[in-house]
Amino acid sequence: MSEDETRNKEKMNTPQSSNFRPGAMLPNASISRKLREFYDAVQEEGIPDRFLDLLERLEEAEKSAKSVNAK
Repeated sequence: MSEDETRNKEKMNTPQSSNFRPGAMLPNASISRKLREFYDAVQEEGIPDRFLDLLERLEEAEKSAKSVNAK
């Protein structure tokens, strides 16, 4: 990357507002942090029983279809 490209990239990542306080979190960083927390919370949740039941039924249906097609 050239020196000009590096400077332009740094300008794009620098807040343009004079109201920005040094050390303050950029809005995108806050959104990113909250989305990551939400994603982590969803990952920790168990799979609902009704989804597990549906997956079992799907697996059984696929096995049945394979056995019928094999004949």
